[in-house]
Amino acid sequence: MFLRDDQGMELAGAGGRSGGRAFGRQLVPLAERGAVDRARVALARTDWVPDLGHDIGSRTWWRGLATCAALCWGAWQLNPGLPAITGDVAARGDRASLEEARTQGIAPLALGATTGRRMAATALVRPLAETPERPQIELSAALADGDTLRTALQRAGVGGGEAGRIAGLVGDAVALDSLKPGTVLALTLGRRPTRFQPRPLERLAFRAAFDLNLVVQRAGDGLVLDRQSIAIDRTPLHVTGTVGAGLYRSARAAGVPARVVETFIKAIAAQLPIGQLASDDRFDIVADQARAATGEVEVGQLQYAGLAHGRRQLRLVRWGDKDGEGGQMLDPSGTIERRGAMGMPVAGRITSTFGMRMHPLLGFMRMHKGTDIGAPYGSPIYAAMDGVVQFAGRAGGYGNFIKLAHGGGLVTGYGHMSRFGVGQGARVRRGQVIGYVGSTGISTGPHLHWEVWKNGQPVNPRTLSLSSVQTLPAETIRAMRAKIARLIG
Repeated sequence: MFLRDDQGMELAGAGGRSGGRAFGRQLVPLAERGAVDRARVALARTDWVPDLGHDIGSRTWWRGLATCAALCWGAWQLNPGLPAITGDVAARGDRASLEEARTQGIAPLALGATTGRRMAATALVRPLAETPERPQIELSAALADGDTLRTALQRAGVGGGEAGRIAGLVGDAVALDSLKPGTVLALTLGRRPTRFQPRPLERLAFRAAFDLNLVVQRAGDGLVLDRQSIAIDRTPLHVTGTVGAGLYRSARAAGVPARVVETFIKAIAAQLPIGQLASDDRFDIVADQARAATGEVEVGQLQYAGLAHGRRQLRLVRWGDKDGEGGQMLDPSGTIERRGAMGMPVAGRITSTFGMRMHPLLGFMRMHKGTDIGAPYGSPIYAAMDGVVQFAGRAGGYGNFIKLAHGGGLVTGYGHMSRFGVGQGARVRRGQVIGYVGSTGISTGPHLHWEVWKNGQPVNPRTLSLSSVQTLPAETIRAMRAKIARLIG
């Protein structure tokens, strides 16, 4: 942009004071609008439909009211004025024809009918004084924990006397205390003479055992019991596979139940550290299994545990079991060597470990010769190994204290007990209750102080490695090997 005093302004085409046209565009005046255009603009800027709820009585409000009135008048003027269509009036018939028409009408549908041919209620219908009972009721009940068959039947509505007779019939077939909690009872109750009497039992069916169904039915005035046996296939569960990323995960992925896998790992761990297993090691598991014809499956105890660890073939078979319970996993080679760490004598958490520590009550550093395990007051304490009670009594800061001698120079001690479970001189087995958690002696709360001595010297029970050797009779070895051959083929 050039100013008038700038040099060379005239060279750019701008005129000086002597005359000429001004620099830039020249303003041109607009033509004046006509009346029609001005009216159109005014109508467009006017609000013809204002909110009649505001500024009542103002000029804008009156303009909106006029617009509303004009629209109403226009709608009335556009009314086509068509006359109403008159319908024919139905002829009035007699009572019989009206009743027939009502039968064919919509009333039966409203009253629950599925077709218009059903007769609706007539004047001959009399209302009932009370709703009639169903002839039979089908329901189910379940045995609760600590429940009996008789009480479960009475809770379902069976009379006390009849429930007792049913329990007597069932008791002749199976032991009543063998019925497990959660057993489902399917009942059918019949018609009763009056509302003040219990319904009679028409039928009772339930699973009394894995291989037995029992059905109690009414026959005349009495009850009869029908035993229905269920076919059972007891072919053992046999699973093999590789250890892979982990023994537990691989066995579970192969379809072995968790309880069987845990038993298998415990049996193997007593012979071989689990941490030494390689991914290409192979496991072999055989467990009891019962498959009912109705589809249910029950898996029992582990019967055979095999492991191919490098060049070593480890084989264990359950021996001494009876009716699928008890027994122990033994090596049929004739010599059993068990290795492993000592188990925890009480269920709880470790609150203080073996070694130097600041005593919580005395306030100075002191050697802690055992392991403290916090547990609720009164929790049972178990013997860590087989042994003999060498001492059971009060022992200063240990409070109530028990000392067990296990042989081989190994001794364990259990302190701060609330009470004893065994006396001095008693012989105890591993896992037997010897006392209960307390807080006697110098103690800050309920816990077990557990000490272990090896040849008179205190050792850390969590790092102590135990081993034992057992020799089996020749007849037992032959019988065990025959069982293995039968299990794995």
